[in-house]
Amino acid sequence: MTDSVLHLRGITRDFQLGAQTVHVLKGIDLDIERGAYVALMGPSGSGKSTLMNILGCLDTPTAGTYVLAGRDVSRMAEAELAAVRNQEIGFVFQTFNLIPRQTALDNVALPLVYAGIGKEERLDRAADVLRSVGLGDRMDHRPNQLSGGQRQRVAIARALVNKPSLILADEPTGNLDSATSEEIMRLFDDIHQAGNTLVVVTHEEEIAQRAKRIIRLRDGIVAN
Repeated sequence: MTDSVLHLRGITRDFQLGAQTVHVLKGIDLDIERGAYVALMGPSGSGKSTLMNILGCLDTPTAGTYVLAGRDVSRMAEAELAAVRNQEIGFVFQTFNLIPRQTALDNVALPLVYAGIGKEERLDRAADVLRSVGLGDRMDHRPNQLSGGQRQRVAIARALVNKPSLILADEPTGNLDSATSEEIMRLFDDIHQAGNTLVVVTHEEEIAQRAKRIIRLRDGIVAN
């Protein structure tokens, strides 16, 4: 586990539905190395979304161990998890999740506010990352002034700005046309080439094939 960014052993997740216990994850063992580019796939009901929420520290397992960048996050309280999310994980969502009234620059700088970085450094770092994703000329634009592909680039820049241990992308091309999807996936290729660890959750085989490794879930276990 020495160079693993993600180290999971025996991860289970149960949910109570009335008197019934639903076993969604049934003992996941998984290691993802630093600098890996992984696609996480699985049919509806496979546990893919539940596993993604655990990987992203949005949820905690019922049992098992999850070590993220050397820190055991399996039993952390919500306040600790929130700090880990901000420091260690960059999220890219299908729906972009940008703040409508803020400029691209302010949206990208937001994680640095929570990290306690001073305003001048925040804006410098956010501007650098926006330039790196090809939006140097769109920093002062608000989300409604940007195309879908540009909005997703802002979201990717926001995910990168804190230099996280893990970039976690959930169906990142789900709201984009095929040409724009190709642009975004080429950007992910570049992000991986720069040494970032990337996990893309997708149901599209074509998107998954861009990754260097595909992990398939079925019925709450790793199928491959």
